[in-house]
Amino acid sequence: MEIKDTVLVTGFAQGPKGTTVYETYKTIGVVLVINTKTGVIEDAQFTVITQLMNTYLSTLVKGYDTKQGIHPLLEEVKKHCFAPSQGAVIQSIRSAWDRYNEIRQVHLSK
Repeated sequence: MEIKDTVLVTGFAQGPKGTTVYETYKTIGVVLVINTKTGVIEDAQFTVITQLMNTYLSTLVKGYDTKQGIHPLLEEVKKHCFAPSQGAVIQSIRSAWDRYNEIRQVHLSK
């Protein structure tokens, strides 16, 4: 991975009350490394309770081409993630996506 061709963006969402993730972290976060030349998500990590869930979600989003828009990515998460925290995972991705688009419009267009 060429650092000069990537940006790191984060997104967070409140976990559902009454779940372990809420009681432990309060929020779910995602960190995405996105290639600014290709628009592909090169790496991802989630702040979730288990390493298995982090690995699963990370594998699900890695390699995604952001030029396709956010909806196909969110549909993949909905299709494959059936945890009580699904909504928070989706919202954290949407938050990171919004941050990436802000950065892209302001900084990367220069």
